[in-house]
Amino acid sequence: MNKKEEIKNALGEIVDPSSGKSFKETNAIKFVSIEDDKSLVNLVIGLDKVDDKIKQAVTRRVAKVIKLDLQFKGLKIDFELLKKDTSILSDERKVKYIGIASGKGGVGKSTVAANLAVALTRLGKKVGIIDADIYGSSIPTILDVEVRMPRSDENEKIIPFEKNGIELISTEFFLKEDQPLMWRGPMLGKMLNHFFYDVAWHKDIEYVIVDLPPGTGDVAMDIQKLIPESKMVIVTTPHPSASHVAVKAGFGARDLGHPIIGVVENMSYFTHNNETINIFGEGGGDIVATKLRSEVIAQIPIGQPKSGHHSIFDMAEEIGITYLGLANKIMKETD
Repeated sequence: MNKKEEIKNALGEIVDPSSGKSFKETNAIKFVSIEDDKSLVNLVIGLDKVDDKIKQAVTRRVAKVIKLDLQFKGLKIDFELLKKDTSILSDERKVKYIGIASGKGGVGKSTVAANLAVALTRLGKKVGIIDADIYGSSIPTILDVEVRMPRSDENEKIIPFEKNGIELISTEFFLKEDQPLMWRGPMLGKMLNHFFYDVAWHKDIEYVIVDLPPGTGDVAMDIQKLIPESKMVIVTTPHPSASHVAVKAGFGARDLGHPIIGVVENMSYFTHNNETINIFGEGGGDIVATKLRSEVIAQIPIGQPKSGHHSIFDMAEEIGITYLGLANKIMKETD
C-alpha cells in the first residue's frame, strides 16, 4: 500500500458530522498529495454541509490522524460540498467511458481522441470529450472550438461547448490565452472533479472520451480513479522510445482496474507514390500489444486531411475510414 492509500484508509473511519456517515461511506477524500519531501499533506475533502463549525471539527480530527498517528509535519485542507449523484458518474446514466492514454507526449493521442469522437458521432452516437490532459490541453484547437470561459445554467452547472454534435469541456477554457497551467495538486483535483460532477452533459450522452495526460503520474491516476469501469485505448507510434513508455501507461491503467481494448499505432507509416515509408520505424504497436496481452486495433498513417481541415479526417478519406473502423471496434467492445 502506498502512502496516499494509507492516508485515505486512515481517514476513512472519520465521521462527517453533517451527515453522520464515515468518509469511507461518502467517498469524502477527493484528493491526496504529499509534498516537500513527504512532510506536507494536501487534501480535498467533500462534506455534506460546509460551514465554519463543521470545518473546524473535521480539521481537528483529520489533523490528529495525519500529524499524530501518521507523523506528517504539515497539513493543508480544502473543503467542498459533496456532489449529489446527478452527474455523468451516476449509475443511472449508463455512460460508457473510453480513456485515451499514452506513455509520452507527441504521439498524437489527442488527435486520435478527437477523430474517434467524430467517428462515433458519424455512427449515430452521442459523444462527449473530457480534455483531461491538463498541462497540454489541445482538443479545443483540434476541433476548432473558440477558447473562452464557459457559461453556467440555472442550476449553476457548467454548460459544455459543442462542435458538430460533440460536447466538450477542457482546462483550456479556464485559462487566459497562451497562459501556462501553474496549479498544484489540490487545484487540479478540484478542476477534475468539476469536469465529472459539475458539467451539464446532455442527458442522452452515450460515450465520454477522456483524453488523459501522458504517463503514469498523480493526475492520470486520480482521473482514472474517478472513472467507473473505463475501457482504455493505448496510443503509441512505431518508434521504440514511444512503445517502451506506452507499455507502462497500459500497465498503470490495468492496475487501476481499467481493461485495455487495444493499441492504436499512430503515425504508423507514410505513403508516397504508392510506396510505404516507415518514417518512425516499425513494430512499436506490436511490442506494446504483446506486452499488454492485447492487440493492435488500428494503424493510423501519417497524412493531411483532404477536406482542408488541419486535424479531422472526412469519413470518405482513407484515414477517416480507418477511424470509422476503430469506432466500430470500440462500440463492439463496449456493448
